Amino acid sequence: MGEDMRAALIGLLPRLRRFGIALTGSTTDADELVQDACERAIRRADQLRDGSRLDAWLYGIMRNRWTDEIRWRRIRRHDGIEAAEATMGEDGERAAEARMTLEAVRRALATLPAEQRTVLVLVCVDGLSYKDAADVLGIAIGTVMSRLARGRKELHGALTGRSPGDAANVFSLPARTRPHSPMGGAR
Repeated sequence: MGEDMRAALIGLLPRLRRFGIALTGSTTDADELVQDACERAIRRADQLRDGSRLDAWLYGIMRNRWTDEIRWRRIRRHDGIEAAEATMGEDGERAAEARMTLEAVRRALATLPAEQRTVLVLVCVDGLSYKDAADVLGIAIGTVMSRLARGRKELHGALTGRSPGDAANVFSLPARTRPHSPMGGAR
């Protein structure tokens, strides 16, 4: 393996891990998936076509490996060791609030269907374009856009306590009562 590929692979590890968590819903499964994908990429580096993006190739490997894993077993969700970490030693209120918000987003994200969760992470977290996300997932750009829209709507609903049907009414104004004239009668 060349030094350039090694450096690029190391630089991609945080993004690969986020993508793995989005696919699996578990940090433990994500770490195993990232490790497996990196091993496969190293062993098959000669299969990377010139001009191909390394990140897109690795995302594809991970997606295919997870699809194989799903076929082989039922998904077991479990929290990683991070869930047991204490928050002592940090800036108290802000750190606790930030962790609670992040945990709420993680929980809400985990409730979404895998297709929506995966698209949300690729586009909103990793910053991939719709085209790149479509290429990684092997779907049409329109499908990326619709999954992203539904995923955002459902995520918003989960975070605000509204059902997805209520999300359309987020910006509706409350009904107004008729103003009364200074003379005491209704206008």
